[in-house]
Amino acid sequence: MSRQIHIGSLTLGGGAPVRVQSMTNTDTMDTKATVEQALRMVEAGCELVRITAPDVKAAENLGRIKEELLRRGCEVPLVADIHFNPKAAEVAATLVEKVRVNPGNYTDRNTGKWRVESGEWRAEDEKAYQEEIERIGERMSSLIDICKRHHTAMRIGTNHGSLSERIMSRYGNTPEGMAQSALEFAQVCEAQDYHDLVFSMKASNVKVMVDSTRLFVQKMHALGMDYPIHLGVTEAGDGMQGRLKSAAGIGALLLDGIGDTVRVSLTEDPEAEMPIAYDILQAVGARITQPEYIACPSCGRTQYDIQRALKEIKEKTRHLVGVKIGVMGCIVNGPGEMADADYGYVGSGHGKITLYKGKEIVKRDIDQRDAVDELVKFIENDRKQ
Repeated sequence: MSRQIHIGSLTLGGGAPVRVQSMTNTDTMDTKATVEQALRMVEAGCELVRITAPDVKAAENLGRIKEELLRRGCEVPLVADIHFNPKAAEVAATLVEKVRVNPGNYTDRNTGKWRVESGEWRAEDEKAYQEEIERIGERMSSLIDICKRHHTAMRIGTNHGSLSERIMSRYGNTPEGMAQSALEFAQVCEAQDYHDLVFSMKASNVKVMVDSTRLFVQKMHALGMDYPIHLGVTEAGDGMQGRLKSAAGIGALLLDGIGDTVRVSLTEDPEAEMPIAYDILQAVGARITQPEYIACPSCGRTQYDIQRALKEIKEKTRHLVGVKIGVMGCIVNGPGEMADADYGYVGSGHGKITLYKGKEIVKRDIDQRDAVDELVKFIENDRKQ
């Protein structure tokens, strides 16, 4: 289990629910548009709203966005997304609850001094490498001091494809390089007694994202660190492909017990990301926010309209958060395959349905025209007891 940190009033890690976040795509200088979009995101279930701050003016405007959200009764924590501008990070850290920095963009870029061929790492290269890490600590010290004074959290977000020359020269564009880049920043922050940290390993390639996150967590734990982890497949695209890539990467790590906050990155309106995030969390049992349905694909043994029944059951039980309902075609495999369901709806003959509570039959051979209503009534009465 990771340590728990606070992002404003929101707890993250340490047994807190896995938090769902997203990012605005409006112009940060357009206060009204950004506020309106943030409110729509929160309405859809977003618990942290990230906003880009490419320069100092945009960082300063985060304060006005925050004020307007509070005036509208919205206390959602804001995250400033920083890339190339350390000064913007310092300004933002005084105004919002969290800043995100990318190690590859925050350190050495295009210097030309790191040109070590594979297998030729020398003692002088190691010395220069360590000196650069010391310079990172010096560059970061002002931001770290501000974050400590203002109780501002920080995400160290490593992106595949934007690693520094120094990391690339030693590790290449690999999961090892991504993990090492983040670990160096963790050690820099710990050396300055700053621990309100979150880490992420982002890639559009699902395997790279999963491998680098697993490797980072392994290395972090070996060093006695336990920081929360942000999960996401970056630039996943849109439609079904974006959803499947996100589910594959985020779901795999959640099943490993890794992940404290998630962002589904779709090329769609940000409000579309939250339902997918909650569906992924529900599917792996990380956060239950709706009913769950176990339904067989049916076969020639099914003697009622199972597709229609499932649709109707979903419509009439969507308010039963956490309830698991099995909808099965027949009694051959149905009762066994829905064994961990709370309630069951199982075909038992031509147009006939038998209802279950757990593994126990509660009513046999109900006409399919009445069976859905009978199921809903039974569940609601049973939950009142």
